[in-house]
Amino acid sequence: MKRRYYITRLTQAQPIFWDSRRCRSPQPPLKSRSPQPPLKSRSPQPPLKSRSPQPPLKRGAIRNSYISVILGAVLLGGCASGVNSASRDGFEVKFLVGSALQQFCNQAAEQFNQTKPKLSDGKAFYLSCQAMGSGDVVTTLVNKAKQLQSGSLQADSPEFPSLVSLDGEIYHSQLIYQFNQIFPGQNYIPQITDAPLLANSPMVFMVPADVATGLQKQEDVYKALVKAKTHKELDASSPTLPIYFVQSAPTRSNSGLQTLVAQFVSVSGKRPEQLTATDVQNFQTQIQNIHTKITRYGVSTDALATDMVKNGSFWASVASVYESSVIKANSNLQPGQTRYKAIYPKATFTSNMRAIIPNAPWVSADEKAAAEKVIAYLQSPPAQKIATELGLRPGVPGVELGAKFSPEYGVDPNAKYDSLRPPQPEVVAAMLKSWQEFAKKPSQVIVVVDSSGSMQGNKLPAVQSTLRQYIESLGPKEKIALVDFDSAIRSPIVVDGTPEGKERGMQFIASLQVDGGTKLYDSALYARNWLASNLRKDAINAVVILTDGEDSESSINLEQLQQELAKSNFNSDKRIAFFTVGYGNEGEFNPEALKKIARVNGGYYRKGDPATISTLMSELQVEF
Repeated sequence: MKRRYYITRLTQAQPIFWDSRRCRSPQPPLKSRSPQPPLKSRSPQPPLKSRSPQPPLKRGAIRNSYISVILGAVLLGGCASGVNSASRDGFEVKFLVGSALQQFCNQAAEQFNQTKPKLSDGKAFYLSCQAMGSGDVVTTLVNKAKQLQSGSLQADSPEFPSLVSLDGEIYHSQLIYQFNQIFPGQNYIPQITDAPLLANSPMVFMVPADVATGLQKQEDVYKALVKAKTHKELDASSPTLPIYFVQSAPTRSNSGLQTLVAQFVSVSGKRPEQLTATDVQNFQTQIQNIHTKITRYGVSTDALATDMVKNGSFWASVASVYESSVIKANSNLQPGQTRYKAIYPKATFTSNMRAIIPNAPWVSADEKAAAEKVIAYLQSPPAQKIATELGLRPGVPGVELGAKFSPEYGVDPNAKYDSLRPPQPEVVAAMLKSWQEFAKKPSQVIVVVDSSGSMQGNKLPAVQSTLRQYIESLGPKEKIALVDFDSAIRSPIVVDGTPEGKERGMQFIASLQVDGGTKLYDSALYARNWLASNLRKDAINAVVILTDGEDSESSINLEQLQQELAKSNFNSDKRIAFFTVGYGNEGEFNPEALKKIARVNGGYYRKGDPATISTLMSELQVEF
């Protein structure tokens, strides 16, 4: 008998967290499926090697459907369940979730699988979790649906999930919309009200205590951010601190998309449902004004909140994040770090995380029955307690919020706000297009590539392939400079999103040759100095270093490099970020040195190898 679920309106305002940068869990075994029916229808510079001179850089859906997102889906799609394989018996129920639900899914799955779940006929099954950004969830499913339609992927393929969850209803409506474009009239994706609620978290402004009062006085924060440049302009009692803003990328992240829609709602004075594509054009200049204050974007809301705490108010003084992000940030404060507070807008999005069972050919009768049992467990008190302990508000009534929902953790357990609804999918598509082509803050990134002798074998080809993907996906507001180094440092090759610019990038890639030593520190300083000399004040300026070796031939040491880089960090007027990737096996490079280089300038370090470098670079590209 088919189990019915009833969605109950909660009496309290309600609400994720994970770091999309970390996840290397082993992949679960392929699941067995029942047969499916066919588918119906400035210090001294090191010497440079010669290269052709290049001009310097100029100074100065829905829930998604863009090509760059496809790369990210591969990237984040590797984030699989951490569920103990010892508890896996029977067939698999794969749960593809937005990143906000990753920890909840993994912990709940661990408990659920320990119960040795079975269907009424005795068939055993287990729950596995796979997490990625909500935009990537949509892109992944849509791509697989197109493969199914074309016949290149069969309905019984283990690549299809039995259950899906998105971190909010905008992407849910976008998933419905895009599936209806592929399979008209099939209704493969249930409506929002037919998907049981598992957990939720409202969008808030995360701010340090010394600027919270000024923001709380604003009738509408986004309207204030259109014109205000400092916090003192918002409130005379606030410090004379420039407004630096962070949010995740709307093309990949649910919180980023909800933030973008909320910005259009604020500046237009309209409800989301009332907005039109014409409104997007009429108000995109105001959105652009808000984004001039961006420090950087990103995939992970959690990571932005964590970096905000780590880097301080001169890195970012206002962040658009989940309520749960504030709870987590205040849960891990180190001595001397600032406590942050959640400011609840009068109208905001509640990030409702629902369980979706696709009414689709790839979900067998057994999988559907098992998925219903999974949902019943995830809505049970033991599983809902996991959600509240993670800072998420419960998806069912009668569950206590828990100790972390308190002012001590920067949040208001009884917060009241008007919950916004999704716009029309066509309007969301227009917003994403406007953001990518007009409102998004430009970026200028110098990518420094190690081509020393240790890059032989499959390392260099993997880097070349990754750089090719990076260049091909450059947007109209993005520019990069490419530098390779070994025992010497070569002049930058300037690349942009034009055909001519991309061709220069392809020529750079083809010219890479393995040879020589590793002038890592000299090349890092060279990149900083070049970027400082060609700084774009209106852009995100950053250095990305890919190296597989430890410094061997530089004229400066690590301490000297750190001292130099500190002159251009986020406490300076240069605001140049550094991101480092250690490439290869442990012991071949110095991860601690790479961490220190990134930490000084408000970036981060990641380890990569030929199998993961494409993923890492795709994620890095979203930061800008």
